[in-house]
Amino acid sequence: MSNLVPSVRGAVVVAGALLMAVVPLVTAASVGDAPPQASTKAATKPDTRVDTARPRIVFLGDSLTAGYGLEKKEQAVPSLIQGRLNATGYEYDVINAGVSGDTSAGGLSRLNWSIQGNVHVLVVELGANDGLRGLPPSAMKRNLDQIITRAKQRRITVLLTGMEAPPNYGAAYTAEFRQVFYDLARQHKIPFVPFYLQGVAGIPSLNIADGIHPNSAGARIVEATIWKALEPLLSKPK
Repeated sequence: MSNLVPSVRGAVVVAGALLMAVVPLVTAASVGDAPPQASTKAATKPDTRVDTARPRIVFLGDSLTAGYGLEKKEQAVPSLIQGRLNATGYEYDVINAGVSGDTSAGGLSRLNWSIQGNVHVLVVELGANDGLRGLPPSAMKRNLDQIITRAKQRRITVLLTGMEAPPNYGAAYTAEFRQVFYDLARQHKIPFVPFYLQGVAGIPSLNIADGIHPNSAGARIVEATIWKALEPLLSKPK
């Protein structure tokens, strides 16, 4: 767990112990400030090597998107989605705009250049660091609301993914945190995955040694969850 900032290490340890014992499918993702390993470094700006004429799917997120701790960048969820698109004939380029340590405010600050180009879908995976640091859910809601609003103004379809906060901040905080995602999905009438790590969180065999970031097997489960919500948003292959 060396990738965690000191102020949240203790919180994550406590949260992890509680979740492993009591609530296996609800956990806080550690999305620490250290950059991903070289082999999993995310594209923090749109990749100019991709075909600019092809529509893009941008994953705006933290280290869960970047693929922290995975041996190869091809094992990260956005890369797995690209592979599935290619295999099924969909003509989209996937951009991994995941940055380790990013809060919702960080995602908002780099939104404009993250959605440059012919972006058709924006997958928003942010908030875990807000929860780890105990930041006000109201501030997270404002940030995510602006991300969604700006994307929609550019006629970009938004797929929002939810996250859970550590339980050690108290039941009131975790409930308010969780509700932010539901409220935004309802308010903006956008596709919504309630929990990005569904079926993976709290299961040791599906996470790397820190017990928080998915390993390659866990990433494939997340990919399947995201694909189920993403595919209906895409133009069918010709």
